[in-house]
Amino acid sequence: MIDISALRALVAVEQHGSVVAASDVMGFSPSAVSQQIKKLEKQTGVTVLERNGRGVLLTERGLALAGYGRRILGELEELQATLLADPAKPSGLLRLVAFSTACRGLVGPMLGRMAAAHSTLDVTVLAEDPREAVQRVASGEAELAVVHNWNSVPLVIPENLVLEDLCIDQADVLVNSTHALSGSAAVEREDLLNETWISTPAGAICNEALLQIFAGLGKVPDIRIYDPDFSTHVAMVEQGVAVALVPRLGRPPLPDGVVAIPVINPAQQRSVGVVYRKTMTASPNIRIAVRMLREVAGELPLPQG
Repeated sequence: MIDISALRALVAVEQHGSVVAASDVMGFSPSAVSQQIKKLEKQTGVTVLERNGRGVLLTERGLALAGYGRRILGELEELQATLLADPAKPSGLLRLVAFSTACRGLVGPMLGRMAAAHSTLDVTVLAEDPREAVQRVASGEAELAVVHNWNSVPLVIPENLVLEDLCIDQADVLVNSTHALSGSAAVEREDLLNETWISTPAGAICNEALLQIFAGLGKVPDIRIYDPDFSTHVAMVEQGVAVALVPRLGRPPLPDGVVAIPVINPAQQRSVGVVYRKTMTASPNIRIAVRMLREVAGELPLPQG
């Protein structure tokens, strides 16, 4: 008989690339994960890992066993999330990952509604960029993620996940009230070629969306300041030292010295949605969280799809 915990350890090693990485995700020591792998090898009579320098690689039969393991664990998760769960009483732990502005604009209000409804669902929240959030859900480190998908920077969704749309968010260019463009009803990307920018860090999706605005114009934006917090972007614009591209979702009221101007041709929009594993589609925990997130999104002053 193959032990499920040992099988789970092998799948974690395959997904995360090493025993150490798997142990971090599973919350065990590397030694404990290694013991689970040895147990699996003893139970199956096959070698599933082989040394590769300081790391390990899955053998051919280890890869095959990990493939079976993913399917078995997926079916077990589906069983626990549906047949063994009470659809009228969502309960237990729901690990949610969301990008920062969604934490403020969507997740916070959702948690407030759950508290008001006296839900027994225990929700933990981690703020991360959508790419990392998707991987956490795909690998089983989280059950649900709120993600965004810019029209210019598409987000790749693995085959074992489902994506449901929540709303459309729009980003505006923020300028100081003394800026020459401050009285404009809208701006096009050509109007912004010579500006000094503050941006999210290089490699972040919002940074890539800013770079894509100028694709094909023969120039890249002059980014002088990098900061992950949009509140800092607003403050820098208020000081008159930079302009910024800031989404509306989760954006607090702007100071008197900051003006928001829509960008057109094309509009800078991102679709906001949730991702979860296909095995969790009918989970009461997923369904109540998605329903409440959708209710919150429907009440926000955002563009309609």
